[in-house]
Amino acid sequence: MSDLKGDLSEAVAAAFAAAGLPADLGRVTASDRPDLADFQCNGALPAAKRAGLNPRDVAAGVAGRLAGDARLTSVEVAGPGFINLKVSDAALAARAAEVAADPRAGAQGVSRPRRIIIDYGGPNVAKPMHVGHLRSSIIGESLKRIYRFRGDTVTGDAHFGDWGYQMGLLIGAVCDEDAAIAGLVETLNAGGDPDGALPAAFEQVSLADLDRLYPLAAAQGNQDTAYRDRARKLTADLQARRAGCYLLWRRFRAVTQVALQRDFHALGVDFDLWNGESDADALIEPMVADLAAKGLLEDDQGARIVRVARESDKKKLPPLLVVSSEGSAMYGTTDLATVLDRKQTLAPDHVIYCVDQRQADHFEVVFRAAYLAGYAVEGSLEHAGFGTMNGADGKPFKTREGGVLKLNDLIEMTRAKAAERLREAGLGAELDPAAFDDTAHKVAIAALKFADLQNFRGTSYVFDLDRFSSFEGKTGPYLLYQAVRVKSLLRKAAEAGDKAGAIAIGEPAERDLALTLDAFDQAVAEAYDKKAPNAVAEHAYRLAQAFSKFYAACPILAAPTPAAKASRLALATAALKQLELALGLLGIETPERM
Repeated sequence: MSDLKGDLSEAVAAAFAAAGLPADLGRVTASDRPDLADFQCNGALPAAKRAGLNPRDVAAGVAGRLAGDARLTSVEVAGPGFINLKVSDAALAARAAEVAADPRAGAQGVSRPRRIIIDYGGPNVAKPMHVGHLRSSIIGESLKRIYRFRGDTVTGDAHFGDWGYQMGLLIGAVCDEDAAIAGLVETLNAGGDPDGALPAAFEQVSLADLDRLYPLAAAQGNQDTAYRDRARKLTADLQARRAGCYLLWRRFRAVTQVALQRDFHALGVDFDLWNGESDADALIEPMVADLAAKGLLEDDQGARIVRVARESDKKKLPPLLVVSSEGSAMYGTTDLATVLDRKQTLAPDHVIYCVDQRQADHFEVVFRAAYLAGYAVEGSLEHAGFGTMNGADGKPFKTREGGVLKLNDLIEMTRAKAAERLREAGLGAELDPAAFDDTAHKVAIAALKFADLQNFRGTSYVFDLDRFSSFEGKTGPYLLYQAVRVKSLLRKAAEAGDKAGAIAIGEPAERDLALTLDAFDQAVAEAYDKKAPNAVAEHAYRLAQAFSKFYAACPILAAPTPAAKASRLALATAALKQLELALGLLGIETPERM
């Protein structure tokens, strides 16, 4: 089952071919002037230029070949050679009926499903998540859902940062603050069991301690060469599984996991793999040997590197630093080992890294090294970068005090605002306290996610909680309100014994709603191809608007005839199904009542 745009593109392409013109110029798009036509084709202009003909004559010839198509009530030539197509009410009704009967609400799947890994989330162990993790989590989760919906087998991997230099910094900082822990680390490093029980002193280290110490340690590491060198030595000790460092690191990882799971769960984000950089550690030593055997590894001032620069590069790319001069594996090393690990365990066709756009050069270096080593096929690794969530000053979002806002604090702040807005709008009064809190949470997550996903991921945007939590305008709460309104309408119809029936299209608002329902497949396909959930977000908003206009212009329960009531109930049911599917692809859950 294909959409009207696809069907008409085939018909217009055939008309071009019959006229001896390139069929690919018959592509049909939604009309720029919906008051004049439903669809348009602009191919006559380039076709005429190639053939040395008058574009209006070319357009007229194509239009003539389409004149007998029963799906069209008119085919007209406009302007310099645009072909305007208006779909018949009967064709729209048939298409709306297909959407209503289809569990996928008119969206198709891919013809050749692939094995996909989406790497998103990416929080660092030993630090609570902050707003900088919001976009990766939201966009990555939506991409995972869109790719699965289209038919791919998708594995979502959190890929925690738990194995690099920052761990060495933290081990040193904790030891500096607590002499007893420092003594235990030294003693256990000399001969302890890295897989043994954690000492009681280690169990006392909290996430708050780590959150407090890390910025101080990072700042000192930037200024103090000796401090930085010690952190690198401790990182190497950790990666060598020396018991003191390794057991303390295990505490770091465990105490962080609770907060990470809480914040991800609150966002409606889930992973198939909760792996970290440490999970690839066992592969690093044999991988380094393999890189050396393949002649890719070079010694450079005590370190070992892989050069990835190409003669065609427009900007200079640094080499991949595989082993530091202190003997520790680096950030890029674990990323390369993760590519190898995924190849061996999951054999993906494609891997998408949903990470901040500012990491673009890093990923380009890692990807090139992976291609050189044969760990991935050229082009199978892709960085789907994104911009930043900014404050009113246009800079990455901060607290009023200028610090980084913790993600949990942002969620709680948004939840409080959602509850306030529900009460202001007089909504939720009939809900018990637990149901009200659940609805407020859904509204808050819709506000956060839609505010982000309505933008193309590559752009930055300004976070405005007051605007994004409004029940009016292009917001998540507005979409939820429209979905709940349809649910309320359908409950009333069911209580009255009214049922959906055959769809008939006649009113302009019915046509607009049917055309919007038809566009869902195109929106999902665009989001899939461009890794851009904003296409689905835009469709959800247009659908909500189209239903709102339909609801106002075409009485449903008070329709003039039983047939009209049944038809409009069918359109409302189809709209709700498609809207909830679209919101689900964005990771937004709709409440039953509001």
